[in-house]
Amino acid sequence: MIQGEKMTDQLTINGIVWKACDTFRGTLNSSQYKDYILTMLFVKYLSDSHKEKVEELKAKYNGNEERIKRALEKGVFILDEECSFDKLYSQKDEDNIGEIINRALLKIEDDNFRKLSGVFKNIDFNSEANLGKTKERNTLLRTLLEDFNNPDLDLRPSKLKGNDVIGDAYEYLIAMFADDSGKKGGEFFTPSEVSTVVAKLVNPKEGDRIYDPTCGSGSLLIKASKEVGNTNFAVYGQEKNGATESLAKMNMFLHNINDAKIEWGDTIRNPLHVENDHIMKFDVIVANPPFSLDKWGYEEAEHDKFGRFSYGLPPKSKGDYAFVQHMVASMNENGRVAVVLPLGVLFRGASEGKIRKGFIEENLLDAVIGLPSNLFFGVSIPACILVFKKNKATNDILFIDASNEFLQGKNQNKLTKENIDKIIDTYRERKVIEKYSHIATLDEIQENDYNLNIPRYVDTFEEEEAIDVPKVQGKIEELNKELTTLEEKMKAFLKELNLEGDNNERD
Repeated sequence: MIQGEKMTDQLTINGIVWKACDTFRGTLNSSQYKDYILTMLFVKYLSDSHKEKVEELKAKYNGNEERIKRALEKGVFILDEECSFDKLYSQKDEDNIGEIINRALLKIEDDNFRKLSGVFKNIDFNSEANLGKTKERNTLLRTLLEDFNNPDLDLRPSKLKGNDVIGDAYEYLIAMFADDSGKKGGEFFTPSEVSTVVAKLVNPKEGDRIYDPTCGSGSLLIKASKEVGNTNFAVYGQEKNGATESLAKMNMFLHNINDAKIEWGDTIRNPLHVENDHIMKFDVIVANPPFSLDKWGYEEAEHDKFGRFSYGLPPKSKGDYAFVQHMVASMNENGRVAVVLPLGVLFRGASEGKIRKGFIEENLLDAVIGLPSNLFFGVSIPACILVFKKNKATNDILFIDASNEFLQGKNQNKLTKENIDKIIDTYRERKVIEKYSHIATLDEIQENDYNLNIPRYVDTFEEEEAIDVPKVQGKIEELNKELTTLEEKMKAFLKELNLEGDNNERD
């Protein structure tokens, strides 16, 4: 890179790409057009990276085409020149530009089958239903290509300011789309600060297998993998929504996690991470499953061949403990689980109470952490994090009430770095802090009939300051004297102005 040459930072990428969304606003909602925007950003990054690699190889091999070709085939990905962004842009005025883009995406998938298989399966740039009839569709796509052809959007690796700038920009855009989509957005993205808390709670280590059974766009998996500190880890995920699973695969690739095993399917009805007809085991499991999902697969769970529901079947209309039991069943001998759930899982009775009791009696539950309300996109209710561990040293449970410590936002509350650090420090050191945390013995929990509602264990009640009655009475008397003095002054003023008599007559 030439000294002083302009670099591409995350803010530049964010601004250009977010502005490109204007092309679709009014035609599609953000939960739909996000796929077109993020796919085009992905293709632009692949193309710019490939272009730079070709330039480097031409210099290295003095233009020897055969050696350049062999070197490219050994790279992280393969990109045919016909599929590059520059080639697509050169055809922006073609009447069938939607078909041209679709063919390019299909070839990228085929050429990179192991890494990018099915990543574009849910995106159709020639969709009349989404993008309108031919003339309207072509106008949209031409404008989109022109937006991404902005010279400031240079995504060559040597021009990116920061090691993970393109991945972070991608995460930013996913978060923006989630916010814009409201409730729907929460289905594919967990807020960054919540992901950070969950990742730090399970403390991923070198060599760990990391798994998310409801991985959405992959933000939790990425946060957990970053905690390792190097690339010696393995990432696994499963996602029911096909479009979101594609987002996760692209997200992994852009964060240089090139061998992530992300599967498409319903984790409860059809778990796909299986070894020798058994559920695969993992060191670290993180998740933010859909809250209290109805129609989660009760009938299939009754005949589960993997024995995941040994603590009992959750209610038909609430699938929270179905996901938790799947995660607990997926722990290896040193496994750790951190899962985000609605507060109701702490105290609801019947079958859920029985499952909760089973976890506690087998000494699997390590901590219960209450979170503030309004942290999640489209969901204002407060949530909690349950932490499970194999081979616990004690049989107590740490309760943390972090529900009152947050930064209030206009539309959504946030956890600050200080809030996060306090949660993690309290958990790791198992600290008892007045009105914040408490370590409950098994006897305490049994006395509460296995009800884990946090206020039963952490008293956050603040007594009102005692009223000094004589002091208040003295203040009242003082104010009354001042009032009498003011009234006498007012009468004197009125008398001087000769208004007192007039007022009496009007009265």
